[in-house]
Amino acid sequence: MRSRFLNLLAAAALIAGCSGSDGSASTSSASTQQSVPAQIATNAVPTTTPPTTIPHVKATFVVQPGTDQIAVLGASPGDTLAVNHDASEVVKGTVDQQGSLVFRNLEPGDGYTVTSATEISDPVSVADPAVNPPAEFYAGQPKLAEGFGYITTRDGTTLSANVLLPGPADQGPYPTVVEYSGYQPSDPDSAQLAQIYTTMGFAYVGVNMRGSGCSGGSYNFFETVQNLDGYDAIETVAAQPWVLDHQVGMVGISYPGIAQLFVAATQPPSLNSITPLSVIDDTFRGTLYPGGILNTGFASTFAQERFDEAKPFGQAWTKARADAGDTVCADNQKLRLQNPDLVQEIQDNPYYPQALGDSLAPITFVDTIKVPVFLAGAWQDEQTGGHFPAMLDQFTSSPHLYVTLMNGLHTESISPPVSARYFEFLQLYVAKKVPALAPLNAIAPVIGKVIWGVETFPPYEDRFAGDTYDQALTAFEAEPSVRIDFEQGGNPAYSPGTPEPNFVAEFPSWPIPSATATTWLLDGSGALTNGPLTQRGESKYIADPSVLPPTFYTGGRGDIWNVAAQFDWRPIPDETGLGFVTAPLTDDVVVAGSGSVDLWIESTSADTDLEATISEVRPDGQEIYVQSGWLRASERALADSATALRPAHTFLEAEAASLPVGEFAEVRVELFPFAHPFRAGSRLRLTIDAPGNSRAEWTFGTIDQGETVTIASDADHPSKLVLPVVTGVDVPQPAPPACGSLRGQPCRTWVKASNGG
Repeated sequence: MRSRFLNLLAAAALIAGCSGSDGSASTSSASTQQSVPAQIATNAVPTTTPPTTIPHVKATFVVQPGTDQIAVLGASPGDTLAVNHDASEVVKGTVDQQGSLVFRNLEPGDGYTVTSATEISDPVSVADPAVNPPAEFYAGQPKLAEGFGYITTRDGTTLSANVLLPGPADQGPYPTVVEYSGYQPSDPDSAQLAQIYTTMGFAYVGVNMRGSGCSGGSYNFFETVQNLDGYDAIETVAAQPWVLDHQVGMVGISYPGIAQLFVAATQPPSLNSITPLSVIDDTFRGTLYPGGILNTGFASTFAQERFDEAKPFGQAWTKARADAGDTVCADNQKLRLQNPDLVQEIQDNPYYPQALGDSLAPITFVDTIKVPVFLAGAWQDEQTGGHFPAMLDQFTSSPHLYVTLMNGLHTESISPPVSARYFEFLQLYVAKKVPALAPLNAIAPVIGKVIWGVETFPPYEDRFAGDTYDQALTAFEAEPSVRIDFEQGGNPAYSPGTPEPNFVAEFPSWPIPSATATTWLLDGSGALTNGPLTQRGESKYIADPSVLPPTFYTGGRGDIWNVAAQFDWRPIPDETGLGFVTAPLTDDVVVAGSGSVDLWIESTSADTDLEATISEVRPDGQEIYVQSGWLRASERALADSATALRPAHTFLEAEAASLPVGEFAEVRVELFPFAHPFRAGSRLRLTIDAPGNSRAEWTFGTIDQGETVTIASDADHPSKLVLPVVTGVDVPQPAPPACGSLRGQPCRTWVKASNGG
């Protein structure tokens, strides 16, 4: 069996969808029944003009109506075309060099026509996204055979798909999982990781989204029709004769993990579970504009890569297929010049665009997901970020939610301690069998060497051996919903950095019900104290993001996951940031949840960007990074959902406000969620400076005015740190994991800030 997985050593850059099709790393509606108010078409302009009353002949171009859209192919490049409805011209646009044009964001209805100066199409209908095809539509499609093929969606668009079976089709049915994304899941030469599922007895189907790979259509990030394509893919796969019970689950990490949330919200009747790994809760607030500050690192790079790869033959493997005679793949590139420019859309929306932003924020619609969910991710994820736990309490319609949370990086969600529970979930809900994990013991060392640079892990155990299926399912569902792997990388039984936790704690839900909001006050001498403040204090720094490198990681993409990764987390240079630190803790303090840094600030400029970072200073003087949060001060307006522990912000342009001149204003910085044990004898430290040098692949489009920022500390201006402290967690004693061993948490020697903290 081991030899079957040796080829995984050549697939490190393709780990479970964490990478782009050419090996580049990567990272994300209200219900998809809502129309996404995105750009109507690349060259389209809305109009309300009555149609021109000149003779028209029947159109020679091809009109393909769909959901919210009408696509045109085979028109003359440079021609102006118009969409008409109810005797009025609705929108017009210019045909691109490939003879194509896509009109987006059209209202559902009958009687649409497309006209040129001399031609008119037959009337067509724009479909209502709330109306799904009947089951007969999917059952009547051509059967999917093992290997590469195509799935036809409700509007006739074909999606490229790759099918891998664990055995002959006629020896099924097999439990089946679907991976759906804009990477390359349908590329047969990129299917090495899919073999994990077939080895575990699952059929695997990789499907490329509309406008990506060899799939047809035009690409736009999680627009309504793309989500409905996912619905159609699920129903088409489930209709195959080799699918167990004609139900499927969804799998994937990062982009295909996020896609699961969007597809599940469309409620395909044949979807029985999802397993989103390393995901986001909010495209804008959680990853793209954390704290209202543009993430010019991974988030912007991801958008550019998606735009580039969705161009005609933007993924190299598609050109190879077309050159080899795949005419469907070649024809499916014809709408690619109609892809909206994602990078331009980002630049056009520096503030939260309410309708579009909500449609791209899973936190606004995961309450509609009605299937069991297995979700995992890391606090310090260098790609999608660690904000995703903010949505966990919104899965209110899912009958079963299982969550594994830990410190670490983008690939922690597929690490051995997570994958055991993950495959138990898949076997119970998709395969409907008693979990048997023994095959993973042959796979783990190979995957471990590729991703993390280690091969030794605890053996997978069949903890339900001897149980009936009902007994195993009952026991699994009785377990606490939330599992936190503390100090991942610090298990003393393995080499430092091995993705194994030092200890584990379980809780019934997130946020943790027993967590208590605990406050430390900032004083004028660099201390964090329980108060009260008896005298006025002020601390000043110059906000200068240029004094530190933008990130604290050196190396190529993917190298960060290796235990040998090197970090460059530097102390704050004098006068450019502030530190505040507690006295040595008398007891262990376990923090788990989101936090708030509430500051009273004055600035010599009308605005400033803030970065707040939590760390642990150990008795030996070593400082361990824990978590950060960010905020552009002008976007300090709080949302109605804000709490003492989570100062959620609106980021709406209408609510943005400059800082007042010559007086202090309260700003609350949201610390991204985390869980960390601060041991007795250690100190808890808070630093405040300009953003940068805190996330491995995140950089920030910061304000750079050299402004002086003053933080007030007195009874009238109680700047403070508020964290959720959890009691009853048994922290291993006496020694903590070695400095530098905790995954995603670099270590440095504590250097006091210029204000003494």
